[in-house]
Amino acid sequence: MTSPRRIGASEMIINPDGSIFHLHLLPEQLTDRIILVGDPARVDMVASFFDTKTFEVSSREFHTIGGTYKGKPIMCISHGIGPDNIDIVLNELDALANIDFATREVKPHHRTLTLVRIGTSGAIQPELIVGTPVIAAHSIGFDGVLNYYAGRNSVSDLDYEKAFCEYVGWNPLWAAPYVVPADKELVEQIGRDDMVRGHTISAVGFYGPQGRELRLPLANPDLNSRIEAFRYKGEPVTNYEMESAPLQGLALLMGHRAMTVCSIIANRVSTQATPNYKTAVRDLIATVLDRI
Repeated sequence: MTSPRRIGASEMIINPDGSIFHLHLLPEQLTDRIILVGDPARVDMVASFFDTKTFEVSSREFHTIGGTYKGKPIMCISHGIGPDNIDIVLNELDALANIDFATREVKPHHRTLTLVRIGTSGAIQPELIVGTPVIAAHSIGFDGVLNYYAGRNSVSDLDYEKAFCEYVGWNPLWAAPYVVPADKELVEQIGRDDMVRGHTISAVGFYGPQGRELRLPLANPDLNSRIEAFRYKGEPVTNYEMESAPLQGLALLMGHRAMTVCSIIANRVSTQATPNYKTAVRDLIATVLDRI
């Protein structure tokens, strides 16, 4: 009989109070249903819908409130901006679920988490108007996070990746992109017929990596126009954000259910944008909470 794998102290750091290193959460605080948001302040907006609040923890950009919604345990956690933070959040949530903190051994029975990220996004197709909710049914990672993990090819659409790189003339200096799906059952559970199923790019930054040019010129200034024109099996790339691909890719590798839905707050093609997007985001939060 194989002994359980034990995780070293330097690989999984446990704080003196027994909490996981960055998130400062205790294993007993973890709930099976988790809402993820970027902005720490947005956690308060999500939690304002909760029936009860049982705990609140803040550490750096990671703000968590746990409680109940319509009688069921739930928590909301902020991940900050960017794919590198998703690597921290997913690994630490999975550790809370599937590693025994007393023995540091991987638990024999896997616990599956349901993770829904609610975010904001910029559209790159002209028909997507501001306020539209778009699910990242497929997510294209420009960040390279998933490339550091074994099994990356087993959860990625390799044909999509090849077609995309060839069409847009992918710069070899950039990380190899990966394409991962959201959990299909979760998409149907949350999305229904009132949300667009999209092909969403997770960029590694907000300005140059998304084709925004301020003072610094871009290495590939026509990239966005090439992406806008690209089609895979007749379907376009719909929008940019910064976290859906590592969330969905890592969740697939770890055996969790994950998806992202974003409210469109700007259209990069029509150049429309609204800074007054909080009402649309609040409505989206209410919808997701009712369906998760």
